[in-house]
Amino acid sequence: MADLFAPPPPETPRSQPLDHGPLADRLRPRALDQVIGQGHLTGAEGAIGRMVAAGKLSSMILWGPPGTGKTSIARLLADAVGMRFIAISAIFSGVADLKKLFAEAEAMALAGRRTLLFVDEIHRFNRAQQDGFLPVVENGTITLVGATTENPSFALNAALLSRAQVLILHRLDAAALEELLRRAEEETGLALPLTPPAREALVASADGDGRFLLNQVETLLDVDLPAPLDPEGLSAFLMRRMAVYDKDRDGHYNLISALHKSLRGSDPQAALYWMARMLVAGEDPMYVLRRLVRFASEDIGLADPQALTQCLAAKDAYTFLGSPEGELAIVQACLYCATAPKSNAAYGAMKAAWKAARETGSLSPPAHILNAPTKLMKDIGYGKGYAYDHDAADGFSGADYWPEEMAAQAFYRPVERGFEREIVKRLDWWDRKRRERRGETPIEDE
Repeated sequence: MADLFAPPPPETPRSQPLDHGPLADRLRPRALDQVIGQGHLTGAEGAIGRMVAAGKLSSMILWGPPGTGKTSIARLLADAVGMRFIAISAIFSGVADLKKLFAEAEAMALAGRRTLLFVDEIHRFNRAQQDGFLPVVENGTITLVGATTENPSFALNAALLSRAQVLILHRLDAAALEELLRRAEEETGLALPLTPPAREALVASADGDGRFLLNQVETLLDVDLPAPLDPEGLSAFLMRRMAVYDKDRDGHYNLISALHKSLRGSDPQAALYWMARMLVAGEDPMYVLRRLVRFASEDIGLADPQALTQCLAAKDAYTFLGSPEGELAIVQACLYCATAPKSNAAYGAMKAAWKAARETGSLSPPAHILNAPTKLMKDIGYGKGYAYDHDAADGFSGADYWPEEMAAQAFYRPVERGFEREIVKRLDWWDRKRRERRGETPIEDE
């Protein structure tokens, strides 16, 4: 298995500063094939692997959680294709810094040296600053590699996104993090002073962040402990609540899966048991609350719109009260979700709509629903024929809001349960009205 922070091959000499640097720096990969957990990108068939094989990089945005190798990949990309590597952070850089970097890159390009500019936290740049990258990316002065933990669709300009490929990095799984622990022990020559359950708890606490895990390892190895720590001792030592596993070593994800499936199956007793197992073992209550909030949207949706409200209220109550008093609010949210009518119609609608959006590209909205703030826009038909729904006798115009090149779709299909039963009636009524507006024979009520 390749490793995000793998040590270099034995024949590669290390400099003295590296030997005494932070563990995360000492274990950085020295080649792309040592990057852990991102084989879908760095492998021979991955986007990055193909670019390196061709010897030509395109600008890209690396999107992924913290500690998954974004900075390391950018450095290794520059090395792999012989480019000059420059790194900046959007938090500490401004327009003047960018102009200076662009001028230097242009001078280097004239001398035959290409520049890879790595911008960490690129989403921190405002829209105007992001626009500043467009000409130098477009004319090849720089190859831009941006790193972000935020969804690029919302955090970055569409113009910039159209000039860069978005590559998604995966959160490191338990196997990758365990391999990272093994590499750290091999590098330092020391065994972690942890019992096996505490070792599992340490991996779970990293939540896929390799850098965080290595920082915790360094803290553990810096002290001389009289005996290996168990999960409770580890939690106290690191001043961080750790997920604890019972003697059967049921995994963190097995328990949350059991909770989720019990909620979906409308079994409040089993759901409460699995949630209690997690909380009694030391799971972070906020993690459980996040899963309940997700469940309320994914498996209940509009069958009972109050489910999401209940879960968010439980989160606020727990934040306000803390443990153990606030955990009763989590119990209430759990029981509400388990006993609510279920529908995954919103979840299915989201997947279908996202799929259609990817497949249809950039179709324009019909002209009649476009605003026309200028005379030119009015002259070319923007807003012409728009029917204002509130002017209709029944508050419904029945207009067509789909792109002209695309037939109307039915992404959302509510079920005949809970509140969605009423939504079905509304959709049927609007469908009949649309047919009447088009002069079609309305469908009779069943």
